[in-house]
Amino acid sequence: MPGKRPLISVVIPVYNDSENLRRCLEALRGSIVRDFEVIVVDDGSADDSSQIAREAGAEVLRTGRRMGPAAGRNLGARNAAAPLLFFLDADVCAHPDTLGHAVDELNAHPEVAAVIGSYDASPSDERFISQYKNLFHRFVHQTARREAGTFWTGCGAIRRDVFIGMGGFDTSFKRPSIEDIELGVRMVRAGHRIVLCPRMQVKHRKRWTLVGLVRTDLMDRAIPWTQVILRSQCVPDDLNLKQGQRVSAALACALIPAVGAAVALRSLVAAAIATVILAAVLVLNKDLYRFFAGERGLWFAIRAVPLHLLYYLYSVLGFGLGLVVHIKGTAFSRSVGERIGPE
Repeated sequence: MPGKRPLISVVIPVYNDSENLRRCLEALRGSIVRDFEVIVVDDGSADDSSQIAREAGAEVLRTGRRMGPAAGRNLGARNAAAPLLFFLDADVCAHPDTLGHAVDELNAHPEVAAVIGSYDASPSDERFISQYKNLFHRFVHQTARREAGTFWTGCGAIRRDVFIGMGGFDTSFKRPSIEDIELGVRMVRAGHRIVLCPRMQVKHRKRWTLVGLVRTDLMDRAIPWTQVILRSQCVPDDLNLKQGQRVSAALACALIPAVGAAVALRSLVAAAIATVILAAVLVLNKDLYRFFAGERGLWFAIRAVPLHLLYYLYSVLGFGLGLVVHIKGTAFSRSVGERIGPE
């Protein structure tokens, strides 16, 4: 019927990622849900992303210059025709039932404003770093509470009226960062419900390197997320901020001087302390390591331990840097306010 509104609008921002976008759009063609539109927002790409999107039948919007995925998604949402928005990253491939789970969840629960999913257990890149990163992300989402405290644009659906009413994503995030997490925090504080649906999954195609992983987790995740936590004055006990995770981070930091003392001083006492600390981390994270072993074998799980310890160390570093940035920003705002005076 001409003029009929689609059931759901899929919004995909892209920046110079034409091959992954091609795979993403091909996967959507296999969706069980057929009543949907696809909006691709080209964020200033220099490659053929726009052409590939048009050839796949998607509506293509352009930001005109590099503005970041937050601004791109906002543009796509404003032009969406459906009452439900489904956000996907260009480097993920939806399963045939992915859109269906989102529609079913939101239709069955009118009180729910948004639903998020997770990565599947088979990331495209076979290298160890990529497998570790994606499986770690999957474990976190698959074991999290159903009542979520954040949103996720890798695989997340939201009612369009709620999204518009919340003002969309914060466009001050110019890079792929935590614009989705920040929106989720605002939504929950405003009284909206976000739920996690473990069955709603996508395949991740990103190729991770160790340097890229640390840089992304530190600069684009840990530091800005710390600032959001400090501004909201609320530390969520969910996902990778559960109490056990925070204790593990503290133990990982304590492990460094213990190992250093054991090596430098040849101290049996320090070695014993280091062993106890490491054992405590292993016990606290036994479910994760068991999950790794079940998915990829014992040797994979063993190799994941030092990488996981590194994750805790740079997460603590990120929190410290985020705290410094927050304090400096607060002090700067206060000093400006004192100079300007009340309105």
